[in-house]
Amino acid sequence: MLVLALVARPWIVDALAAPVVRTVATVFVAICVQALPFLVLGVLVSGAIAAFVSPAALRRVLPNRTGAAVPVAGLAGLALPGCECASVPVARRLIGQGVPEAVALTFLLAAPAVNPVVLVATAVAFPGEPGMVVARAAGSLATACVMGWLWQRAGRAEWIAARVRTPAPQGGNRWAVFAESARHDLVSAGGLLVVGALVASCLSVLVPASWTAGLADDWLLAVLVMAALAVVLALCSEADAFVAASLSAMPLVPRLVFLVVGPAVDVKLVALQAGTFGRAFAARFAPATFVVAVLCGLAAGVLVLGVR
Repeated sequence: MLVLALVARPWIVDALAAPVVRTVATVFVAICVQALPFLVLGVLVSGAIAAFVSPAALRRVLPNRTGAAVPVAGLAGLALPGCECASVPVARRLIGQGVPEAVALTFLLAAPAVNPVVLVATAVAFPGEPGMVVARAAGSLATACVMGWLWQRAGRAEWIAARVRTPAPQGGNRWAVFAESARHDLVSAGGLLVVGALVASCLSVLVPASWTAGLADDWLLAVLVMAALAVVLALCSEADAFVAASLSAMPLVPRLVFLVVGPAVDVKLVALQAGTFGRAFAARFAPATFVVAVLCGLAAGVLVLGVR
């Protein structure tokens, strides 16, 4: 490999110097730099849950009925500032501790979308539109709760990989359990983040900016394009509001759908979910989440912002 690299060095240098490759590299690094701190925060929280929070304590905090526990889990997203990458290992650990799957998945969708950091960033990005903050919070919370209730009614245990339900080892040094759980989650989720970021960076370059031009007059098409763009760009939920605000030619409701869909389903999040919960889970959960997020974003936008 070293000899081949030395022989092919001129061609490799020319290939890496291409503007498209440089753009892909820049977007790839940006996604990783944005997401990695919150991923670390997420695995630290998941390690703390594994080591210091007993299943009995979790059951005392949550309502006994799963249907009632779903909105509680959605509101719990207010307590954890982080992006979607952070919520995946936390949701995995919650399931391993015996929390109902519907409740853990509700938290997975709510935490990156309704936490205070995201809502403040949205308010800063849209200074003249306070309704965007309310609509984003309502649409995202509705998406999380609807998906939780849908999973409670239609989800099947075999769709989630059996390893997810393996509880953390009990007894012994709790700090050792914390370190081992956090290390395991970071190694597994970090590699999947890199794969997802690479796919997102390539797609962000391959999708021409001209495709979004001229959509201001076609409202419904603008909604679908902005929803698909949220999946492809895979922006961190703390930064996506500024991107949406920059698309000033777009109506507000399509931009709101972009903000509701992005933290719920994008290419890097699908990669993380497939690696953590299994491909059978991601193949069902991601498309359903996309449809629900688009509908909830539309409903929140029309009710709060009107058709504009």
